[in-house]
Amino acid sequence: MSLDFSAALPLILVGLALLAVALWLLARRNRKAKVVEDGSAPALARDVLDEGAEKARRNQALIDAAPAAVNVMAEPVPVPVPMPAPVPAAADDLTRIKGLGPKLVTLLGELGVTSYAQIAAWSDADVERIDAELGRFKGRITRDQWVAQAKLLTAGDEAAFADTFGRNG
Repeated sequence: MSLDFSAALPLILVGLALLAVALWLLARRNRKAKVVEDGSAPALARDVLDEGAEKARRNQALIDAAPAAVNVMAEPVPVPVPMPAPVPAAADDLTRIKGLGPKLVTLLGELGVTSYAQIAAWSDADVERIDAELGRFKGRITRDQWVAQAKLLTAGDEAAFADTFGRNG
């Protein structure tokens, strides 16, 4: 049996080589971008737009526009920098509440909410009022049960918080 295999081995190798060449030709034929050498410029130096595609008018207008005049002698105009709202020393880490990330903490801080006790004391009317201010985060207060979480955190009941809402990483 080893004689039959050794006799067929050259044919198997030739077949594999032909298969590899056929796959390479097929892959090359199906390439989306084809490099056409016309001798006008090195292939990598040519621009696709030079081959007949219309250039974007807006971009060309920006390129052709005169540069803006700059007066180097004028004094710089002071730009007011908004200061972040002061955070009271008793501010809690609101990110411990599930569903409350840094963006929402900032947004709540702008609304004056900085502690678990404030959230725990929210009534249904407060939830509606603040929920309306959350923009794309609307509905998170109820869905993620912020008030219930805040009540447990205000009470310092870490075990009940972890049992009900899981541990924070």
